[in-house]
Parts: sequence; C-alpha cells; structure tokens
Amino acid sequence: MIRPEDMAHCRAVIRTGSLSFHTASRLLPAAVRDPALALYAFCRLADDEVDEGSHKARAVLSLRDRLDDAYAGRPRNAPEDRAFAALVEEFEMPRVLPEALLEGLAWDADERRYRDLSGVIDYSARVASAVGAMMCILMRVRDPDALARACDLGVAMQLTNIARDVGEDARAGRLYLPLDWIEEAGLTPSQFLAQRSATPATRRMVRRLLAEAQRLYLRSEAGVAALPRSARSGIFAARFVYAGIGAEVRRNGYDSITRRAHTSRLRKLGWVAQAGMRAAGTMVLPRSAVIYARPLPEVQFLVDAGADALGHRRQGRTAALLDVLSDLDMRERDSRMAAE
Repeated sequence: MIRPEDMAHCRAVIRTGSLSFHTASRLLPAAVRDPALALYAFCRLADDEVDEGSHKARAVLSLRDRLDDAYAGRPRNAPEDRAFAALVEEFEMPRVLPEALLEGLAWDADERRYRDLSGVIDYSARVASAVGAMMCILMRVRDPDALARACDLGVAMQLTNIARDVGEDARAGRLYLPLDWIEEAGLTPSQFLAQRSATPATRRMVRRLLAEAQRLYLRSEAGVAALPRSARSGIFAARFVYAGIGAEVRRNGYDSITRRAHTSRLRKLGWVAQAGMRAAGTMVLPRSAVIYARPLPEVQFLVDAGADALGHRRQGRTAALLDVLSDLDMRERDSRMAAE
C-alpha cells in the first residue's frame, strides 16, 4: 500500500518529531502502526509548516492543494503526500476528516482566538479529534460510539497541549485560552500575553483546562473496548502518555509560563506498561455504558463523517472552510502585491 522508502521516511519523521506518539505507536499491530505513522507524518508536516513558517496563509493554501491532489490520486512527489494518498485509497478516508484538520490550521494562520471553552473545543476537534477519527478509520472502525470516544481523546490531548504551552504560545503572540476566562481574571488579552510569571489567575485557568481534559480522558476509555484487540494497548498508551503531561503540569503548580512540562523516558515506559494492563482488562470486563454517551456537540460532524462509509468520502468543502480559505487567499495575494 505504501512504498517502503516512503514508510521509512514517515517513521523517521515521527521518531524525531513526536516521541510521545512514536512510543505509543510501538504497541499497535503493524497493520495499523505503519498507516498511523504515515498519517501522523502528513499531519505533523502540515502543522509544522503553519505553526513555524513565516508565511502561514501560504502554507495553509498549499495544504489545500496537496489534499486536492491526494484525493485526485496524483499526490505531490513527497513521501508524506504519497503515503497519505495511499491511505485515502486503501481506507476510503472520508474527506471531511482531513479537511477538518485543514480548517483548524487555517484558524491558526488567521490567528483566531476563542470566546469560550466551546470555541477552544471547536478548535481542538479540528486539529486533534479529526486525527483521532482518522485513526479509527485506519483500524476499520466506523461505529459512531467508538468514534465519539476517539474524539473525546483527541480533545483531551489538545487541551493538555494548550495547558502545557501557555507561556510558549504567549511569547509567540498566540492565545488559546478562552477569552471569557481572561476577562473574568480582570485582564485584557494583551495584558495576559505580557505576563512573565504564573499568577494565581493564570494557574486557575490552566487547572480548569486540565480538569476538562481529565474528564474527557476518562470518557474516552470506554471506547477502547470497541477497537480491535491488538490495537487497544497502543491507544491506552497514547491516553496515559498525554495525560502524564498534564500530571507534570500539575506537579509544577500549574505554572506553564516559566516552566514547560517534560516527561522522562522511564515514565513513558511506565505508562506503556500500564496501558498493557488496562488493555488486558478490556478482554474480561463488561463494556462500560459510558461508550454510549452523546458526542460533544463540537465533534458531531466528525462522528457523522466517520460513520458514513461512502457518502462523505468525496464531499465538497463546507461554507465555513471555503470562507476562511478565501480570506487567506486574499491575504496572500495582497502580501504578494505589496512585496512587488
């Protein structure tokens, strides 16, 4: 399905760029692990180009074109693109899912901020839950309840990342915490971004974000039993490794301004062992009723797309995505004209 040389490149990208996922992926069966690494390599490349590049709008528009090429069966001559196009063909990947990721990255390029926690979850659904839903597709799981719990896990992971990176994001001018939380603390966004130490108000915001993440980590566990048995350890490992980052933030007193949480290799190995034990428990324990919990409203469109085996594969872009892409396209044209 994927060229061996392209697969080797994708493995190397994840090994050096996303150690937490690489650690968890080692527990997945090869039939899932290799496509998952290829998927993450493509998503990581897209995220890095938008997050770190100086031309964010251009990077998003380039990703739009690359997705078009992949779904047309003529991927760009790059390992990540060829591998992703192979996934699209082999697994009949619903186009809504990678385009949700594209929309989230477009929001990043647009430097969008979010009024409330629901807005932050909207963003997390796109940049993280969409990947979780695509992981289900790679396992050939399209059950709506399993997809909903995978989306819970994606949101939890992204909220953890936001909580860990508050200071780093602020120094880069990025703000992902809900604006109404900042207003409740008596601050403007500019005042918040100018902070050089973790105030009690900032620590409370980080704690609130991690509390929501923890609630979703616990909900997500019910979905693991709906996955293939051979894949359950790997998904539990991802859950424990990322939750462990949140635990480190808590140990730091919720100070994400002057400190950035890190987890050691030894701790990661401990969580991997814990994942194996939890996966074994799914073989004997009855299925939790939590799996039937309603999806978060913000991820419902991902669940619907993943559960529809064929109807969403070629579906066109939503009006909202077309609008943000049009805005970025206009901004990029204006930038080029000014440069000339």
